[in-house]
Amino acid sequence: MKSIPAIILLSSFLLLAIADSFATITKVNPGPNSIHNAIKAAKDGDTLLLLKGFYREHDIVIQKRLIILGSDFPVIDAESKYQAFIIMRDSVTLQGLQIQNIGKASITDMAGIRIVNATHVIIRNNRLINNTYGIYFQHAGQCDILNNTIHSNAKGEINGGNGIHAWKSDHLTIKGNSISGHRDGIYFEFVTDSRITGNISYSNARYGLHFMFSHNDTYTQNTFKDNGAGVAVMYSKGVIMHENEFLLNWGDASYGLLLKEITDSKIEHNRFIKNTIGIHMEGTTRVDVQHNLFQNNGWALRVQASCSGSNFLENNFTGNSFDVSTNGTMMLNTFNNNYWDKYDGYDLDKNNIGDVPYYPVSVYSVITEKIPSAMVLYHSFLTDIIDQVEKVMPTMIPDKLKDNYPLMKKLNL
Repeated sequence: MKSIPAIILLSSFLLLAIADSFATITKVNPGPNSIHNAIKAAKDGDTLLLLKGFYREHDIVIQKRLIILGSDFPVIDAESKYQAFIIMRDSVTLQGLQIQNIGKASITDMAGIRIVNATHVIIRNNRLINNTYGIYFQHAGQCDILNNTIHSNAKGEINGGNGIHAWKSDHLTIKGNSISGHRDGIYFEFVTDSRITGNISYSNARYGLHFMFSHNDTYTQNTFKDNGAGVAVMYSKGVIMHENEFLLNWGDASYGLLLKEITDSKIEHNRFIKNTIGIHMEGTTRVDVQHNLFQNNGWALRVQASCSGSNFLENNFTGNSFDVSTNGTMMLNTFNNNYWDKYDGYDLDKNNIGDVPYYPVSVYSVITEKIPSAMVLYHSFLTDIIDQVEKVMPTMIPDKLKDNYPLMKKLNL
């Protein structure tokens, strides 16, 4: 294949630069189809400034390279029947808009902003209120979703949609958004090489974050709080979860973090506080769980027998009802150098490492794993006796699930 001469490439760049130099800024006032008409009249590279007011418009298709800005958050209302913006062109920016009242449909996932087969789209500083789906990616790439407020009032999982929904996309940056009241706050399916940073996802009907079949993604400095079932990460590899907070995810089937069929991933410097279960792991392989805080959870860790090759290193466990539970007798994972507030061993050589191992699985956690209704007797005189007897004559707890080097003092995480 012949290479393109440099002079032709240079000419192409010059033509684009000249075209952008003729780009215009058009002010748009509320009126019948005013946004549609402004887009129709615009050229690639133009900016549309939507002035403050109420725009009753829907299914606004963007197939030009435009910047659409709002002055004092103009309201685009889809009358609870339609979608609002459908972006089908690269390098489009939407900023400073309030998009509300998106409809519901049995066939189409109705969204406030839908990005279809487009790249380098920027969605920034918008308010998406009372929408079925907030922002929806479909075959998109290298897009930025920054500092948006995305709120709905989904009453349950069936009728609601997701705040940010991405399908078959890559290299997304989702940063600084506030997401609440949806089915899932953030949902990824077949999404790769993307970053979710500095968001707060709270009070969603199901998961604050839910993603499946999505590899090599990074989640840092997010807060997932008071969601119906917490956070679920499934059927993925190469996932990094770093410096996140998992708070107040309470309920019969709630988790701070649910891991299912995850491999070669890292969970580091996170805080799991007041969740029914801090982390539930099922079918996980080669996951490093390091430098995390597990505090005041029902179960800090539930590590199923199907998990193997994972390392639990230098974590703090304080105030949890159960530190670790499992459903098997074999343990193919490693626990070392963690701080356990229930550890009552000694440190004769004063090196801050206990001289005897710590077995974090209590006998009563084994009993409740097999007979959940036995939880009604938790903290009773009977359970205290059972725990003391098990320490003297261990018969039920997995003898290989132990921390050989338990720390005497909390880590400064």
